[in-house]
Amino acid sequence: MHVTQTPMLTHTGAMAMLAAAVAEAVRMGQPQCIVIVDASCVPLVEFRMTGSKPLSINSARAKAQTAASIGAETVNIPEAVRTGIGLATGGAVTGLPGGLPIVVDGAVIGGIGIGSGSGDQDIAVAKAALAALSA
Repeated sequence: MHVTQTPMLTHTGAMAMLAAAVAEAVRMGQPQCIVIVDASCVPLVEFRMTGSKPLSINSARAKAQTAASIGAETVNIPEAVRTGIGLATGGAVTGLPGGLPIVVDGAVIGGIGIGSGSGDQDIAVAKAALAALSA
């Protein structure tokens, strides 16, 4: 078979996720950087909330790309290889908390990365975004 049908994250899905992520960040009082990528790790949304840490957009992007690439939470990157894999990929892969895959019907259709809060805050905001898709 030379062609396959795969579910795809749409712009409306990405925007629903963004709205849910922002709402959760506001609720917890922690401005965040939010990045949502498709299955090919191409950014669909890059958003920096007022008051978030400016450089956290970079870690949020790496978290989203990592989660989409490995189909798992970023914290699943083994501690022993985190530094090396980060250097080898120019910072595109990270083991920092806050990156979650977007999985629908068993297919990884993207990733979300959150940065600027604590690891627990970043994960909570990412989970709120996933809930918007029921992913």
